[in-house]
Amino acid sequence: MLFFVDTANLDHIREAAELGILDGVTTNPSLMAKEGITGEKEVLKHYRSICEIVGKDRDVSAEVISTDFAGMVAEGKKLAELHENIVVKVPMIKEGVKAIAHFTELGIRTNCTLVFSAGQAILAAKAGATYVSPFIGRIDDTAWDGMKLIKDIFEIYGQTGYETAILAASIRNPLHIVQAAKAGADVVTCPLSAIMGLFYHPLTDIGLEKFLADYNKANG
Repeated sequence: MLFFVDTANLDHIREAAELGILDGVTTNPSLMAKEGITGEKEVLKHYRSICEIVGKDRDVSAEVISTDFAGMVAEGKKLAELHENIVVKVPMIKEGVKAIAHFTELGIRTNCTLVFSAGQAILAAKAGATYVSPFIGRIDDTAWDGMKLIKDIFEIYGQTGYETAILAASIRNPLHIVQAAKAGADVVTCPLSAIMGLFYHPLTDIGLEKFLADYNKANG
């Protein structure tokens, strides 16, 4: 399973890259604004910076703002021209699916975002999306089971032969990451803090403390 960091923070992306666990990045206008990146020129420049950090063959999802077909196509082409790593992120709406099909014909890779049902995931795959992004945490917030959606999509794609990768999004914590892996997700995208949480276990801390104590005792 691949690890994408969901952020526009360059320091977080560098840290993940230095750890050796970074496979890609997803970001969006909200995350850009959080980092104080506003205005088309600055946003495009920031995307280039992200691509330079992640390196070759690691995808960076860049989201369109438009919600009409023509607008999404124009934005998507501009984003795709920025760097070979760019994957155009398109919302799961009728015009978005139409745009994904058009991008597929042009050889432009896409990430269908804001997916909340298996039916939507089927439409995205039919249109040729490279990734489909079910929003796990947001589904859980409505008292439904986000992980069941991952399992359903995994089963459907396996039976139908769709090649669209399942990108589990809206990951809130380390447990979500493990559950998504078990459910069949090809990728998880989450804040760096969720990934870092995988490092920690109280028994690891206790064991390390004992090893060091024994070493110090034996070596004075």
